[in-house]
Amino acid sequence: MNAWRYCPQCGAGLGEAALGGLPRQVCAAGCGFVHWGNPAPVVAALVEIDGHVVLARNQAWVPGAFGLITGFLEREEDPAQAVRREVKEELDLDADAATLIGVYPFARKNEVLIAYHVAARGTIRLNEELAEFRLVAPDRLKAWDYGTGLAVADWLARRQG
Repeated sequence: MNAWRYCPQCGAGLGEAALGGLPRQVCAAGCGFVHWGNPAPVVAALVEIDGHVVLARNQAWVPGAFGLITGFLEREEDPAQAVRREVKEELDLDADAATLIGVYPFARKNEVLIAYHVAARGTIRLNEELAEFRLVAPDRLKAWDYGTGLAVADWLARRQG
């Protein structure tokens, strides 16, 4: 449940009601506001360059924690364009192709992940969000059991199948 205390429309306190089978925050004064808690759309890029997959560590993550390149989908942005934009912004690579791997829930962060395999070229130059990167041969890549790791598992299964 969201931690909002006041209605963003009228300033009254918020109460709780069961809507759509789930508890929702609603305006206690009855102005009609409902906080639906919809997940944020996030694009994820499994970037492949020179036969290797790029895994990156965000500045905020503990040392040794690596993942795919991710970023929020902007208003009116096509997800395939968004993933290309994120690859350019975070790695300074040019995306030659972006192929959908799949769509995955990430309940822990209230996000929905739209994952792509991205063939890229150029020289990796990290932006300020990233601390380091690793290049991993696909046959040494191991999936993790949450978030973008589900896309890694699907991509690996398609490669082997």
